[in-house]
Amino acid sequence: MSSKAELLIDCGAPLTPLNDLFGLFFEDLNHAADGGLYAELVQNRSFEFDPIDHPSYHSLTAWEKLERGGVAELTVETGEPLNSRNPHYAVLELKGPGTAGLVNAGFNSGIPVRKGEKYRFSFYARRDSGLGEQVTVSLKSAAGEAYAQAQITVAAGGWEKYEAVLEAHDTDFSSRLAIVAEGEGKLYLDMVSLFPVNTYLGRENGMREDLAKLLADMKPRFMRFPGGCLVHDGSLNAEDRDSMYRWKNTLGDLAQRPARRNNWRYNQTLGLGYYEYFLFSEDIGAKPLPVLPAGYNPHHQAAVPVDELGPWIDDALDLIEFANGAADTEWGAVRASLGHPEPFGLEYLAIGNEEVGEAFFERYTYFHRAIRERYPEIKIINSSGPFAAGSEYDRGWNSARENGSDLVDEHFYQSPEWFLANMDRYDSFKADEPKVFLGEYATWGNTYYNALVEAAFMTRLERNAHAVGLACYAPMLCNADYVNWKPDMIWFNNHQAYGTANYYVQKLFMNHHGDELLAVKANGLGEPDKSEDKSVTGGLALVTDQADVAFGSISLTNDDTGEALDLSHLAGRLSDLPEGKAEGLAGTLELGETGWSAYTLRLACRKLAGRRGFAVRFGKTGADNFLYWEVGGWQNQDSIIGARVNGRGSCLAQNIFTLELEKDYELVLEVRGRKIRSYINGQPDHATEDRLPNVEPIYLTASREVDTGDVIVKAVNVREQAVNARVVLEDYGLAPAAAMVYELAGYALTDENSFAAPELIKPKESRFDVLDGSFDYRFPGQSVTVFRISR
Repeated sequence: MSSKAELLIDCGAPLTPLNDLFGLFFEDLNHAADGGLYAELVQNRSFEFDPIDHPSYHSLTAWEKLERGGVAELTVETGEPLNSRNPHYAVLELKGPGTAGLVNAGFNSGIPVRKGEKYRFSFYARRDSGLGEQVTVSLKSAAGEAYAQAQITVAAGGWEKYEAVLEAHDTDFSSRLAIVAEGEGKLYLDMVSLFPVNTYLGRENGMREDLAKLLADMKPRFMRFPGGCLVHDGSLNAEDRDSMYRWKNTLGDLAQRPARRNNWRYNQTLGLGYYEYFLFSEDIGAKPLPVLPAGYNPHHQAAVPVDELGPWIDDALDLIEFANGAADTEWGAVRASLGHPEPFGLEYLAIGNEEVGEAFFERYTYFHRAIRERYPEIKIINSSGPFAAGSEYDRGWNSARENGSDLVDEHFYQSPEWFLANMDRYDSFKADEPKVFLGEYATWGNTYYNALVEAAFMTRLERNAHAVGLACYAPMLCNADYVNWKPDMIWFNNHQAYGTANYYVQKLFMNHHGDELLAVKANGLGEPDKSEDKSVTGGLALVTDQADVAFGSISLTNDDTGEALDLSHLAGRLSDLPEGKAEGLAGTLELGETGWSAYTLRLACRKLAGRRGFAVRFGKTGADNFLYWEVGGWQNQDSIIGARVNGRGSCLAQNIFTLELEKDYELVLEVRGRKIRSYINGQPDHATEDRLPNVEPIYLTASREVDTGDVIVKAVNVREQAVNARVVLEDYGLAPAAAMVYELAGYALTDENSFAAPELIKPKESRFDVLDGSFDYRFPGQSVTVFRISR
């Protein structure tokens, strides 16, 4: 094979270290912890489920009474609890001869058991003296067939912990855990637990083996945890049932850890706590990257007074001591008492999660100063909000520069087309400023196309390692029966798990990470595929969002010719509220279409009722393709210019804005080609651009692994046509070498992995010899190719 095109890899002096570029982000949503990675099989093990977690929850959620000839009553009490932090416990009162008990349904379809596997059961119990001392614990089918059974002798008197190991003689992924007693009297139960003996690395209170192995196989450089919005949404009081995630609540005896509301509307046992997070990070070879709240809740604008931040700052300092302190320090001793006398080697600490508002950044400064003074070696991570641009993004970066933050946490979930249009996002970022931590990103899908575009973007993250320090896809895990958010990297139910196409891209980049960035250059590949340079034209509409809004004067002006259209005759009241619908009001008003390349839309409005606001849609070319100006979005805290392409949204810019009730507003939207400006009551709001993709022939990056000397080349071909090129390893020498090839290719863009076909999309491996420091290769259309070249 011969080709005029060349991909030149400079194997001489490296450009910059890659350090810990690619890693993981664990957020407890989609039941990623309880019912997921955390291997506990009993749901609601301590009878602490509550409507504060979810309106449908109660103390006996997932439990039911079982009567076998006996008559019983199953209740929950709080009078004589196992401990004060988890006050609820179950009371099974048997009222006559025969047997009765209670049954737990587990998560998903039930408790999964496999033939020959062992399960570690435990519970705390006490009984009345009149009740029989033998309690039977079993794993059963929904129809009552027993797969495993054990007898436990429960003493009369106070609370005691009892344990047994059950071995299943059959496989059933929808089984139940049954606890049965005999006689008359009361049996009191709490902390009813069932774990597979075969957790990851065999750890008690450990991780589900298949999920943990999928993560370990990626070889991540770091793991961010435990969230996400989980970190900062909740009460400021650590003792409240719905408190923010406070790490000290998650340590020690499982029975003493308080149940907490998860802001994704379910319950947290906190069985997977900070010690377990640190331990699991160590087990999979990832550096721990914890995220702490800063005493501010952006969801509800609740803030700890600045002069009361001391305990919150102490939490951050104590966490560093817990992770890194000697065993004779206060918090190092706590770590040692849990079974890990050696330090965990914490290097990174994030304060806040996608924060917005001056209140957070005012508080961040106090955390930063205290941490920097006591632990100057810790890399402190600031926040820049949940969007790729806008006032809060800028506020975060300004705070980072002013405070000297080591990294800035950026988050964005955008369409594949946005990513293709913004491959150069970090090209102009400076090496001597805080580095980017791209802590959450994804392209709104788990198709091969999504993964392909993400791979291309990751090559640019790597090539910009002078400015990008860390990056992790999000979210990581999703239980298919408890979906809060999608897409996700790994999907699972109670007995199956699979990696998506996105997973395999991330795995390729982590398995072949490299330590030093090498310079690359492409010659003779031709020009990028450029999108047609067209203006934003099409339909215009007004759409309410949980609001009742009266619109007054509306006009549209051609800014090239001066022609003006008065659309005020269309104006009126719009509402998508139940009350408005009852009055026959519509929530959408179509304003017609425009083919003008430069135009200004002006409108007057007043919000009459509702929680949020409305959107101005423009450039509409179909039901799933348009741009929008969202006024009073999210929790009526945002003004956003965004774009939807094939139903997938991208935020182009965001500012903080609240649409007030009974206040008159004059809104102006200017469109010039693809550049967009907005104004509210005469004040500038946004100035942004909806860029279109320019797709390169090949997205290329290369690195060297220090320990092995291997040269790693990653090439992504997003276009449909194959590319023939000669890969030249400059300054590599002419001695023979071997190239391992790991490649994703040959898939339809819409292909996805699934439970039925978990490895439909998976890299294929091959090998060839490199004889003279160069080789020819045909890069298939729409492919991801990784070469690992070694001697």
